[in-house]
Amino acid sequence: MSLTTRSVRLLSLLCGATLLAACAQSPTGRSQMLLYSPQQMNQLGASSFEEMKKQAKISTDKKVNAYVQCVAGAVTAQVPAHYGIKSWEVVVFDDKQVNAFALPGGKIGVYTGLLKVAANQDQLATVIGHEITHVLAQHSNERLSRSQLAGIGLAAADVALGSSEYGGATMAALGLGVQVGYLLPYGRAQESEADKMGLDLMASAGFNPAESVALWQRMSAQSGGNKPPLLLSTHPSDTQRIEALQADLARVDPIYQQARAAGRSPQCRK
Repeated sequence: MSLTTRSVRLLSLLCGATLLAACAQSPTGRSQMLLYSPQQMNQLGASSFEEMKKQAKISTDKKVNAYVQCVAGAVTAQVPAHYGIKSWEVVVFDDKQVNAFALPGGKIGVYTGLLKVAANQDQLATVIGHEITHVLAQHSNERLSRSQLAGIGLAAADVALGSSEYGGATMAALGLGVQVGYLLPYGRAQESEADKMGLDLMASAGFNPAESVALWQRMSAQSGGNKPPLLLSTHPSDTQRIEALQADLARVDPIYQQARAAGRSPQCRK
């Protein structure tokens, strides 16, 4: 949901006055309004993840779990230390939906349905890298802050930060909207940022960034003109996006080649 004119004015006033410290920059230099501390966001992420584990069926397939853990482990190992995430919890949910997510505090969820579309380790790394960078760039904080300023989910967010109970609007801001009946999609700027940073991350881990194009093409084909996979519902993918990824391959290929030369060559098998 876009900010109303009133919210934009309020945002400007807040940036210029008492909440000056909340005006930040993303890793790519884009201006952000962040109303919550990393500690608060980590609390929300951990609480939401625990709730997801109670509500959804967790896969017990050892081979599937080993495969996802292998890919996720290789990608997360390349997250710079300055982000302060010491460990990542990865859970595979036994569900046919084509989706994945990452939450503040180092939480990653992958649905088994995604593994039928992500044809290989590189394509799975594309999705995981993309989702992780939403966390690194504090997109959930940005989205939740935006909903606060727009007057959406205010009470839910306040409750979430103060107790173990929380509302759908807050979970939607964390990227779990499709599960709880709300939808607060990431904006184009956030998506482009996650695509670019995600490519860097997967390439640094030794995964082939060229497979990112094939992955999104498979995602688009998966819809077959019907309702698209949930991953596309929350992460709009179109011709322009694929073209942008193709154009960025020349920039990121040296990162990939350097990783391979350094011996980073993941061997994660389905």
